[in-house]
Amino acid sequence: MSSDTPEVAQLLADDGFAGRLAELATSLGRDQDEVTAEATGYLREMGAMHSARAMSAWFRFTKWMFRAHELLVDEEAARRLEGLDRKYSLLFLFSHRSYLDGAAVPVALDRHGLSPAYTLGGANLSFFPVNHLARRSGIVYIRRSTQDQPVYRLTLRAYIGQLIRNRQNLSWSIEGGRTRTGKLRPPTYGILRYVVDAIDAAPDTEALIVPVSIVYEQLHEVGSMTAEARGARKRPEDVRWLINFARLQANRLGRAYLDFGEPVPLRERMAELRGGDQQGRHVVERIALDTSHRINQATPVTVTAVVCLAMLAADRALTLDGVLQTVAPMATYIESRRWPVAGAANLTDPGTLRRTLQELVASGVLTTYDGGTDPVWVIGPGQHLVAAFYRNTAIHLLVDRAIGELALVAAAEGGPDGLATATQEALRLRDLLKFDFFFARRRDFAEQMALELAIIEPGDGDGLREFTPADARNWLQHGKPLVAPLVLRPFLDAYHLVADRLAAWEDETFDEPRFLDECLRVGRQWALQGRLASEESVSLELFKPALQLARHRGLLDASTPELRQRRADFHDELRETVRRATVVAGLVRQPPA
Repeated sequence: MSSDTPEVAQLLADDGFAGRLAELATSLGRDQDEVTAEATGYLREMGAMHSARAMSAWFRFTKWMFRAHELLVDEEAARRLEGLDRKYSLLFLFSHRSYLDGAAVPVALDRHGLSPAYTLGGANLSFFPVNHLARRSGIVYIRRSTQDQPVYRLTLRAYIGQLIRNRQNLSWSIEGGRTRTGKLRPPTYGILRYVVDAIDAAPDTEALIVPVSIVYEQLHEVGSMTAEARGARKRPEDVRWLINFARLQANRLGRAYLDFGEPVPLRERMAELRGGDQQGRHVVERIALDTSHRINQATPVTVTAVVCLAMLAADRALTLDGVLQTVAPMATYIESRRWPVAGAANLTDPGTLRRTLQELVASGVLTTYDGGTDPVWVIGPGQHLVAAFYRNTAIHLLVDRAIGELALVAAAEGGPDGLATATQEALRLRDLLKFDFFFARRRDFAEQMALELAIIEPGDGDGLREFTPADARNWLQHGKPLVAPLVLRPFLDAYHLVADRLAAWEDETFDEPRFLDECLRVGRQWALQGRLASEESVSLELFKPALQLARHRGLLDASTPELRQRRADFHDELRETVRRATVVAGLVRQPPA
């Protein structure tokens, strides 16, 4: 850039920043001028601005890149942000399913007259000639791996702090990278931690977190992402990649939906959390998890997600009537929970379902046969992971229901106090799956489970009461829909596979890359043997949270007899959990097709 951006110039003239660099140089045993020069280079690498001329050209480019989709924005929520935009820094933390997400937020802000945001993105997308235009349009390129770069980390912290002090709007992905499964990934904390530090350092500054959900009816890049989840190598981003990606966007794929969640005053939330955590050790983590939960709450259900749910549940060809009969109980449940449906679509309208089926055929996810008495649709060869990706965009609204079903299985097989058994089992499953899904606090989660069980109970609607194992069996036999086999079984199978390989691991030290490769190879074997309910369980994206859970439980430490027993217990726990999901699967009755 020909001159320094405002924030860069302010930092280079800031004695406080210079002092922090001097302290860092001393701690590293390096020359102060050398560290200052390095930091200056980093600042100019990060520096971005909002040039009206560049932004006009950038918006034309991004709208052209977005031409495969019609972007629909939550108009009412956008209007509510207009007044807040004049008072606070708005931090737009968005879900990340596509390269297009970073373009969707600026387009939505521009469309509704909101102040432009500085969008923080990966330096892997910084390549000529796009990067020069992007920087002048508010794109801040950030290096992803900075663990061994203390000067870079200090500089980035200072730069983000200066943006906050200047009351700029910011936008970034809370997940850090694109999901390979369709559901939200665990949040990353780095940028949010720098923002929290900036708020602490500037008492007169306030910022609002605005959760942003972006969900697509379909995406061109899903095939490559699901391949990466199975171990395929990710293609590096460069000009040739951009050209190929842009060409794909010429093929229309329906709508994209951008919804804003309820804004959260950051300073107020920090104070609230520190009231219960005096040392403030987990404040950033809890804010990030809460933001992810709010993004899920703002995410509408698409017709594509529901149709893929039906097709995966059947795992065979269905007529339109068969799809409708599979979808109907799900639509009733979604309505009972008052979850929003994208575009206010009618999930049980035959025309809407037929159109979605045809769109999925056009993109290759489904195939159709119309040579008999009725057309039938089935998931295409090698497309189960793609269908699961679309299903998983709505999986967050079904997880509590699925846990409730497994809790009822435990109650049906347990002691006389069914409610106590079900509650204990639900909390165990919450702990088991906490690295894959976002749950409310334990107290609130128990209340949510009571609500789910009350919905399953075919009673008088007066709320959940104490019940017996016989009651639990009766509710499971008559409950609709039963979703645990479809929603949780793929994850439980993946966890079981990881636990099985961990129990068999004999090396003294743990080699994660080699272990994950072994899980992929054994997973393919299990899939061929029919030991997995679905091939989607053979995925690095499902293995890694299971491994994170094992690490959290101390199961990856140096091997000892005591540790080997704990690994065996972990395997037994997962095997029993999978068995309970199988019990629910045995109760599912597919409608005739």
